[in-house]
Amino acid sequence: MSRISIVDLEVSYCVGLTDEERAQPQRLLVTVDLDFDFASASLSDRIERTINYQTLAERVLKFGQGRSWKLIEKLVANLADMILSEFRPQAVAVEVKKFPLPQARYVSVTLTRSRP
Repeated sequence: MSRISIVDLEVSYCVGLTDEERAQPQRLLVTVDLDFDFASASLSDRIERTINYQTLAERVLKFGQGRSWKLIEKLVANLADMILSEFRPQAVAVEVKKFPLPQARYVSVTLTRSRP
């Protein structure tokens, strides 16, 4: 299996337990790892034979518009479901990094999902 990765894509989503925390979008970093057989693309050199990472990045950037989450666990699950549905990889791993603790570099949640 082959892998396509987008690492630490900076997004602004409203996420947090309190209303105050969700009142304004905050900086998050999203990493997406896609398991996808791109052998056909590597032979044909055609974008239609693979997952267009530019299109995927644009979709992830816009995913939070008009939405909010209390938990990053729910956000990660929603992102993974959207990516599986719209981009059809064999599997996806999504990691979201949040910066709520000044004593820690970040807090992250990661979820891996596969198509049946």
